Amino acid sequence: MTDDEIAPRARKRQWGAERRSEPMSIVHARPSVAKIAWGRIAIVLTVVFWLIYVVTTIIREFIEAPGGFRFTMEAIGYLIVVTFLTFSASMYLLARQGALYRFRDHRRVPRAEIDRHFRHHAGGITVLVPSYAEEPGVVRGTLWSAALQEYADLRVVLLVDDPVVPKTDEDRVRLEATLALPGQIEDALRGPSARFAGAREAFERGIRDGGQVTASQLAGLADDYESAAVWLETMADEEPVVDHVDEFFVDQVLMGLASELRLSLLALRAAIDQQALPSADRMLELHLRLERIFSVKASSFQRKRYASLSHEANKAMNLNAYIGLMGRGWRTEESAAGTLLRRVEDLSQADFFVPDTTYLLTLDADSLLLRDYCVRLVYFLEEPGNERVAVTQTPYSSFRGAPTRIERIAGATTDLQHILHQGMSYYGATFWVGANAVIRKRAIEDIVEIETVGGFEIATYIQDRTVIEDTESSIDLGAHGWTLINYPERLSYSATPPDFGSLVVQRRRWANGGLLIMPKLWKQARDRRFRRERILVREMWLRTNYMASIAWASFGLLFLLAYPYDSRLLSPVVFLAALPYFIAMGSDLRYCGHRFSDIFRIYGFNLVLLPVNLAGVLKSMQQALTGEKIPFVRTPKVKDRTAAPAIYVITPYLIVAFSLLTLWRDVLAQNWGNAAFAAFNAVLAFYAIRAYIGIRNSFVDIWLGMLNWLYVPDRKQAKASDAAGAPGAGAAAAGVAGAAAGSAGPAGEAPPAAPKPVDWEGILYHGDRRLNRDLRRDNDRRRRAGSRAGS
Repeated sequence: MTDDEIAPRARKRQWGAERRSEPMSIVHARPSVAKIAWGRIAIVLTVVFWLIYVVTTIIREFIEAPGGFRFTMEAIGYLIVVTFLTFSASMYLLARQGALYRFRDHRRVPRAEIDRHFRHHAGGITVLVPSYAEEPGVVRGTLWSAALQEYADLRVVLLVDDPVVPKTDEDRVRLEATLALPGQIEDALRGPSARFAGAREAFERGIRDGGQVTASQLAGLADDYESAAVWLETMADEEPVVDHVDEFFVDQVLMGLASELRLSLLALRAAIDQQALPSADRMLELHLRLERIFSVKASSFQRKRYASLSHEANKAMNLNAYIGLMGRGWRTEESAAGTLLRRVEDLSQADFFVPDTTYLLTLDADSLLLRDYCVRLVYFLEEPGNERVAVTQTPYSSFRGAPTRIERIAGATTDLQHILHQGMSYYGATFWVGANAVIRKRAIEDIVEIETVGGFEIATYIQDRTVIEDTESSIDLGAHGWTLINYPERLSYSATPPDFGSLVVQRRRWANGGLLIMPKLWKQARDRRFRRERILVREMWLRTNYMASIAWASFGLLFLLAYPYDSRLLSPVVFLAALPYFIAMGSDLRYCGHRFSDIFRIYGFNLVLLPVNLAGVLKSMQQALTGEKIPFVRTPKVKDRTAAPAIYVITPYLIVAFSLLTLWRDVLAQNWGNAAFAAFNAVLAFYAIRAYIGIRNSFVDIWLGMLNWLYVPDRKQAKASDAAGAPGAGAAAAGVAGAAAGSAGPAGEAPPAAPKPVDWEGILYHGDRRLNRDLRRDNDRRRRAGSRAGS
């Protein structure tokens, strides 16, 4: 497949897109004493201004001028909304303050200490990259960033979840190109890997024979480092750069690693010039580093090839299917249902063996890892005192140089979340963020749940009850005495949806599930108290805010927009209580390389996402009431724009219209506070529609939504197509029905088509799979055929 076919087409850059393409520093800048002090003051001011508002407005109105039942209920409702929003603002400031403390105290582990630790390291790591209908060019970058990680026993497995039998030629070409990627990477690395492994073996033999490092050995090592750097630079020169993600891959993954190797080369050349020789141990560590960078075992796996594995359409079960195979031998067996996997104890009888490793690294197919990700995070897990840390990660940052306005603002919110997640670790409130994480396999074996489905054992390590599987697994790990910690550096980046349609899918999924997990959090807290573990109140506050704030913030904003509250409830003190939050957010945006004024763009961004967040929250309530699992919807990653559902496009226009109506009504009533708030919302919501959705695109999406509503698919044809496409499903029932129908037909009609051959294998494997109504229908058909034959 050519580079043009693999790489996606570049998007047209919009006005207001991001110009900067240089990413942020790997190590966070140390905050000043003044910045930390102002962070504390911001928390105090937020709480003080809220108390002042409660006393001077709510309590005062109740005492001095009771307004009857309606005013009392309005005051209570308004106070609840303001309190919840103030609580969320306080949690932002609290998490941010924890991040400042961590950035101040973090000291990077020297390179030599990492090399010494991994000199005789034995624990392997398996990188699992779940993929579904991804562009091969996107997956290729992810696999290369994982394959070039420096690690002794590194396995990269691409978990392809596309249909085994593609529906179109385009899907088939994409699937074949994706499955070929692991082999291509192994082939490309085979040459340098063999060279550097041979150099390391020759050095070890020389040390055993002579015992001393020689100048020629040092010169040979320098040549190897130069060769490795040249190999990476050559690959970087040949890489097609189509968009900002490709630019990041070339500059930061390939050239970043080459630059670090050239820095080591500079040190080796200096040692040669100064006629100095490193120790034998240090020389061996440097040889091992080269060998490990270019050594990888890459493969792919398709769970949908096997009928005995779960085919649940979500990322969690894709990961669970492979994890459940690790450390065991398996024999394939053909059946009417499809290919089955049977576990065998005698490996000589196994068709394949899935190696087990100490660690797992889950990596989304649109994410990239920087150099040192694996060694630094595993080094952290193996430090004394971290034996009960189950998961460590670097919360991902956004790629810079976004070509669209919505991708730039969505990326800005991602960078803010990176800071907040780092701060939550300071208070022991870490949540697993699924884009990338190093997992201690023994930890998820503690939380595994085994169930039998259709006669086969299905192991669930990562929960798929909700669509935010990583959040629920964080609670499960905590209930079993494990902890999670974010590593305080920027070592991972992930793609941000480039258009409103794909963003709707992502954010609706993020808003769904938090409320369902809250009972687990409360149960975990009870169990920890029973074990007499210390639980910080701040930890519970942060966890509750993380899981439920989207619900109360969305409903709170809806009430503020829609309900005409009494003007007596408004006070400048409410604005003062929110002011520290917005100033801190603006400061954080500038720290991340964005603009202070983006606080207004993010406010408008949240306004147009209000119906999306509400839909996600309502889906959680639906699942709580019905017990039905909400389907996992993957974020679309396509070359062109993804159309958004019409309801999510129409609602922002309704927000603008209602805000203008409120403005007009409040101006007539001379309610200037409410009028200013309505005008502010109308202006920012309309700006967000124009900048993030697009006027033309919004009308196109509304028109497509109307057409989809009017279009009625042919259910019979769709049902027949589904039945034909399901391998093994219903085979026995179809065979029995065909046999029962026989060749009988009404008198005088054309003879029916020849019956389908009886699926004897399906009948013997499945047994009788007909429902009672199907059985009755077949018996009636047989009786009618017999009656016609007798007459």
